[in-house]
Amino acid sequence: MIKTPAWIQIERRPSPSGWTVFAISVVAILLALIVAGLFFQFYGVSAVRAYGDIIRGALGSKLGLTETVRRMIPLLVIGVGLTVALRALFWNIGADGQLLIGAVAAAGIALFSGIPSPWLIPAMFLGGFLAGALWGIGPAVLKAKLGINDVITTLMLNYVAIYVVEWLIHGPWKGPTMRGFAYTDQFPAAAILPTIASTRIHWPTLLIGFVASAVLLFVVKKTKVGFEIRVVGENAHAAKYSGISQVKITLLAMIISGGLAGIAGVGEVAGIHHMLLSPTHISLGYGYTAIIVAWLARRNPMAVLLTSFLFGVLMRGGDVIKVSLGLPFQLVNVFNGLILFFLIGSEVLIRYRIRLGSRKEGK
Repeated sequence: MIKTPAWIQIERRPSPSGWTVFAISVVAILLALIVAGLFFQFYGVSAVRAYGDIIRGALGSKLGLTETVRRMIPLLVIGVGLTVALRALFWNIGADGQLLIGAVAAAGIALFSGIPSPWLIPAMFLGGFLAGALWGIGPAVLKAKLGINDVITTLMLNYVAIYVVEWLIHGPWKGPTMRGFAYTDQFPAAAILPTIASTRIHWPTLLIGFVASAVLLFVVKKTKVGFEIRVVGENAHAAKYSGISQVKITLLAMIISGGLAGIAGVGEVAGIHHMLLSPTHISLGYGYTAIIVAWLARRNPMAVLLTSFLFGVLMRGGDVIKVSLGLPFQLVNVFNGLILFFLIGSEVLIRYRIRLGSRKEGK
């Protein structure tokens, strides 16, 4: 138990309001940005100038805004799925691997399936969803049946997925027309996702993200399954005594989360690259960043629309940091880590209220 002076009282909030959660989260992000600004100062760059360049680069032009939305798309699709997993108290740290396996499934269907053009893209999305879901079912079963730590199992599968992609592009799927490079051949035209005007915004994937956020919000808030997910996440013992199957809910949450991560992988290879290539090019750590996106959204699928755009700005800002300021792109990871750190720390203020009395009251 934490000992505090008698004039400091810590009270548990019975049910924090939405405004309280929002205000504390905003303060946490601002504190993270202030601390991140110290890193710019360390490199000899004014934090004010750096943040100004990031905002202008991400939002101040048509190119910047469209590239921000392009970075937002995988964060949105993955983040929406992760809100369900987090509500079910399943820590899916493996979304990056599920994204890569979804990309593999899409590439296999695009290059080798022979499916007619009207059905090719739908088949790729379905294949990506199933591949991502299947990649995550193993850790879900291990946790639900044996109590094995889901953080470790999902995280380790990320590295397996990386090596699967590397093996394919260096081995059986290496394109004969790609001499000297570890790529597959380019996808046929029927397997390439349409984009908005002359941008790289592949709108079918973006549309899936919007629809998924609305549907999952309804499921979580208004359906029996959503109620069961909330009960399992808030009190596993109460769920057990109520007859709710934790195994069923854990598997369902993982299917949704892993499946949507797989769809994000389809979007990246079919909408951006048009081939299967190095894992570091397919995903810029989208699966890890999406965890922060979902956490900042407070597990609300609709709120992910806002938080994914915010992190799209930060990821686009990484390009500005590298090109305009000559600083390492990895500073974006510093942003992400600090924001997550302060958000986790802010949980204490969301759950508890601190009241200050006079020192005389404590005597």
